Parts: sequence; C-alpha cells; structure tokens
Amino acid sequence: MATTDDDIQTAYTDGRSAADVKVEKTFRTSILVSAVRCTLAYVIFPFVAPLLSLASGIEGTIGLVIGVVAIASNIYSIRRFWLTDYKWKVPLTFLNVGMIGLVAWFTYEDLLKIFG
Repeated sequence: MATTDDDIQTAYTDGRSAADVKVEKTFRTSILVSAVRCTLAYVIFPFVAPLLSLASGIEGTIGLVIGVVAIASNIYSIRRFWLTDYKWKVPLTFLNVGMIGLVAWFTYEDLLKIFG
C-alpha cells in the first residue's frame, strides 16, 4: 500500500504524519501477534492447559497457525517501514527479522509435534 498525499499532509500534534502512525500501528500489531504465540507456547500450553484438562495434541496445530500469521504480520510490517521511509526502519527491521527467526523456529517445532 503506497503512501497517499493525504497521509503526508496530515500531521499529528506530536509531529508524526498519518503514514508514520499507520506504520507504528502495523509494527505494534506484528509484535503483539508474536507475543501471543510465545505466551501460548510457553505459558498456556505447558502449564494452564493440563491444569484445565484441555485436550493435548492441539498445541502444535494452534501454534502453527498463529506462527504463520505472526511471520506474515512481521513481513508486512517490514514492508510498510520501507514503503513509507520510516525514520526507524533499519533498527525495527532487524527486530522484526529476529522475531521472524524466533517464530520460524517455534513453527518448525510445531511441525515436528504434528508430523513427528
């Protein structure tokens, strides 16, 4: 999605453009999806699910789906940084790439759980 003239001309009181605000929202969303994935993998599935007698074996499938969504969200976030020429695009790109690597590893582990 390209930046429009309206995005460039609209400025917030703190000096940020509408395009910057959209990019920051996309970044926050991508990190949130990755954080939910990690919370499920390391808190909910190992500790809470057994206490509640939830069916085991679904962790891999749920983790796989959320992992794919998290990776796609992070890739979209990187794309938005570079299309809008966001001032923090380089360090946040490194952060997103790190999150993609971490979630990709978790997704690989989920595939091993599913297909053993």
